Amino acid sequence: MQVFSKCFLIIILSISFALSACATSAKPDSPDEDFAPFSLPGLRCVLGNNAKAEPHLRGYNGVFSLTSDTNEENAFVPLFSGLNLEHYFDAQVVTEPGAVFFEPRRAPMNFERINEHTAELFQPVTPVYGVESLTRFTLTEPHYLDMHFRCTPLREDLAGGFLGVFWASYINAPEDKSIYFLGAGSSLDEPRWIQFCTQSHNRDSTVCSEKDDFKINFEGEDSTLFKAISPLRYSVPFFYGHIRDHVLIFIFTPGPMIRFAHSPSGAGPTEKGDDTNPAWDFQMIVPDYTVGQDYELEMRLVYKKWLGRDDVLQEVRSYLEAPGKE
Repeated sequence: MQVFSKCFLIIILSISFALSACATSAKPDSPDEDFAPFSLPGLRCVLGNNAKAEPHLRGYNGVFSLTSDTNEENAFVPLFSGLNLEHYFDAQVVTEPGAVFFEPRRAPMNFERINEHTAELFQPVTPVYGVESLTRFTLTEPHYLDMHFRCTPLREDLAGGFLGVFWASYINAPEDKSIYFLGAGSSLDEPRWIQFCTQSHNRDSTVCSEKDDFKINFEGEDSTLFKAISPLRYSVPFFYGHIRDHVLIFIFTPGPMIRFAHSPSGAGPTEKGDDTNPAWDFQMIVPDYTVGQDYELEMRLVYKKWLGRDDVLQEVRSYLEAPGKE
């Protein structure tokens, strides 16, 4: 019955996407409708929905580009994006790898520029996983991009009784593909750093918190980043990576069950073709979800010159110790 239900939903999804494509093909992609630039004195970005915006390809949302006054090169692969809402998932085998596996990238998504520093992406209830979402991006001085995500699951029969939400960030040709985080048992005051670079795509890809004891019994033998669990654990909800002489720090407000994910090649070949671009990803797991209830994730993306690990720890402290973040 569950397989039949999902097959039926796939048919409905295909019709919905086709109608959406017809509706949007008549209007041009423009900053007023699908994406727009935003800037601070030291940070610039383009935010948008799943629309095409040369050279950015259709089917990727979030941060189309991210540059600073000290680095004009896009931190993300120009064809793709960062903080891209990539997957919804449950325990069931994905029977259709396109529109279902990448449902948030394929389903209609609305863009709205709220003010000169803020944009929202609203996605109505998706046809297969039945999730409505609202993402708010806010540029904050001097070099921060804050993201607030809220979703509402409206299907009561997700396999395994949980909802998984996955974001991908496609990193533009860093010489060091690794992400770095604090290992289990360490802290901001007594750090013990872990360098994490997976050997191949879908191998030991996901790192859980030391407090995360939620085991998912996935169906089938197919391999994905969120199914491939690493034996490593992190202690504080943040990680960072090097992009040339800059650092990109992902910091998460405590509360939701957050898992990190990494791929050494998930962002495809480099522009030169001599290497692969990594993906620095993360997930939110909602166990025992309630239909119609809102679930939220807040995080900060820091993009600045690399000033050392002490500076990273200070950025994390400043965010996590701010009022309302405990």
